[in-house]
Amino acid sequence: MNFSSKILEEAVSQVSQLPGIGKRTALRLVLHLMRQPEQNTDLLTDALLKMRHDLQFCKQCHNVSDTDLCEICASHNRDETIVCVVEDIRDVMAIENTSQYRGLYHVLGGKISPMDGVGPQDLKVASLVTRVKEQGVKEIIFALSPTIEGDTTNFYIFKQLGDLEVNTSTIARGIAVGDELEFADEVTLGRSILHRVPYENSVKN
Repeated sequence: MNFSSKILEEAVSQVSQLPGIGKRTALRLVLHLMRQPEQNTDLLTDALLKMRHDLQFCKQCHNVSDTDLCEICASHNRDETIVCVVEDIRDVMAIENTSQYRGLYHVLGGKISPMDGVGPQDLKVASLVTRVKEQGVKEIIFALSPTIEGDTTNFYIFKQLGDLEVNTSTIARGIAVGDELEFADEVTLGRSILHRVPYENSVKN
């Protein structure tokens, strides 16, 4: 792809680094931005800079937040005795969209995957155990995607919580094995949360 401008070429090169964006799509997006009023491009730039420099992670659940404590953890309308364990922030958004869950969350930041070099020490497991010990958590809901990596992560956390007085449950398998949680439709995901089962039962099965 030949460019008459080094500035344009650099812009296309940077946009093409985004997931799922090839050089042709990147060029189309950059040319679109060029045709927009300068103010629109400035707003986009400012939003990206603010996201990169000002966005924080909740000190309790590790969800994205504008402050030290995210809106969900800070809300007085949530059940603080129930914590739903998810892989990343997209899963929080997916479950929140169901409007079926009123507890809190714990974002692990991934799942155990030796093939990818991700071990338990790379996840937010220790802080979850601390929450159960210190914050009166009565139930942990495992809501990781039903894959081998997800099940391995669930089992590891289950063993870590073994000596603590906390109930563990897992979302009902209305979600097909191997599917990613974020792609499940809201009705199926919502029902899976409502009809969760004790985690011990899922291990036996």
